[in-house]
Amino acid sequence: MNTPRKAPTMADVARLAGVSPMTVSRAFKRDSSVSEATRETILKAADEIGYVFDATASNLRSQKTDFVAVTIPSINNANFADTLRGLSEGLKARGLQTLLGYTDYDIQEEERLIEQLLRRRPEAIVVTGGRHTPRARRMLQNAGIPVVETWDLPEAPIGHVVGFSNALAVRGMVDHFVAQGLTRIAFIGGDADRDTRGSDRREGFIAAMRAQGLDPSRLIAAGAPPISMREGAAAMGRLLDTLPDTQAVICVSDLSAFGALTECQRRGIPVPDRIWIAGFGDYEIAEVSVPSLTTINPFPREIGARTAALLLRVMDGQQEGPATLAIHPQLLIRGSSR
Repeated sequence: MNTPRKAPTMADVARLAGVSPMTVSRAFKRDSSVSEATRETILKAADEIGYVFDATASNLRSQKTDFVAVTIPSINNANFADTLRGLSEGLKARGLQTLLGYTDYDIQEEERLIEQLLRRRPEAIVVTGGRHTPRARRMLQNAGIPVVETWDLPEAPIGHVVGFSNALAVRGMVDHFVAQGLTRIAFIGGDADRDTRGSDRREGFIAAMRAQGLDPSRLIAAGAPPISMREGAAAMGRLLDTLPDTQAVICVSDLSAFGALTECQRRGIPVPDRIWIAGFGDYEIAEVSVPSLTTINPFPREIGARTAALLLRVMDGQQEGPATLAIHPQLLIRGSSR
């Protein structure tokens, strides 16, 4: 039976590099008292024996953990992945890492994750959306660290905000369609109780249709979020069967819109000659589908990058009071509409 090999220690690195263990510790923390030549020698010695610096004890002394906690609703959503990428890249230069929590569009799960993440004493916490359980909201308000709500413009922000109004973004799309002469427009979305941003898009659709003096009742539910291409196709089938005179459909996401498009192709219904289709998110699939999908670009990577820059300003004491940084989504008219 093979026994695990003992991990190399800081003392082992010190002996190989010919320095004291304290110098090794300072080198890994990039202390300015250690010259670059000495640091390179120490890092080379550590690499030779496979030593990995344990920052736990150092963090306990300094009460700094060097990570930012983040909650996202979905790990396979390209938009949230881009936001996380922009955030991580912005924090990396400061040596900060992200610790990720996956909520699966469930605010009760978000509450549980927020508690677990705060127990680890992050430098800051970034959450997706502006709606939380009362307990989650209390925990965030009393966390004693910077809190950033993203992908939303909440009416009562907890701290900082980097986001946009999902309702207004969809309203702009409705207004464009109506300006082109369409009046019978439908919306395909998911469970309004779970996907709060999807719910806001749905409410934005209803408000925009009413403001135009049009019937907003063409609402097709597509199941629990995240809505897949298969669910989008099934919802489109129900729409075509029950409301065949529909002129256009706005989908809660590009994935559901692609499913709707393929259902039309399966039935031989030409897009956009017979019906227009639009999505949300500007996923890669929206650009490469045939026809390409009209959509809304919410600039997910910019959300992450601006969140990172805001956090660094806060940590450096350069931000006075809570900030709200508005993102301005862009309507992209492509081949599935005019």
